[in-house]
Amino acid sequence: MTRMTAFNSPFLLGFDHFERALDRITKASTESYPPYNIVQTGANSLRITLAVAGFGPEALEVLVEGNQLQIRGRQSEETERVFVHRGIATRQFQRSFMLAEGMKVSAAALGNGLLHVDLERPEPETRIQRVAITTAS
Repeated sequence: MTRMTAFNSPFLLGFDHFERALDRITKASTESYPPYNIVQTGANSLRITLAVAGFGPEALEVLVEGNQLQIRGRQSEETERVFVHRGIATRQFQRSFMLAEGMKVSAAALGNGLLHVDLERPEPETRIQRVAITTAS
């Protein structure tokens, strides 16, 4: 059975990237680990904070691919220890955020079990272009 989409009209050619973006957003909204906050830190800046207790900097990865921010965590399994009780999960995660046009990742810092990713949107340059007017002879 084929899936019907909002972009299935013959008048909406070339909008498949929007459909893929909507699919990613829908998938991302069902994820719940790790929990995160997004705080506006300035007029053109944001901070995403993820609770990543137990992950060191070597187990975390922050990537920007196109306009998508991906944060991944991968812990290695410890085989030399014998656990009597294991209540702290060592699971992997991948959290994705769609970035608005022009948003840049300025920094990422890990401290006290929290990963802080700072985002900035630079002020757009005001460009004035003078166009010469020619006369028809």
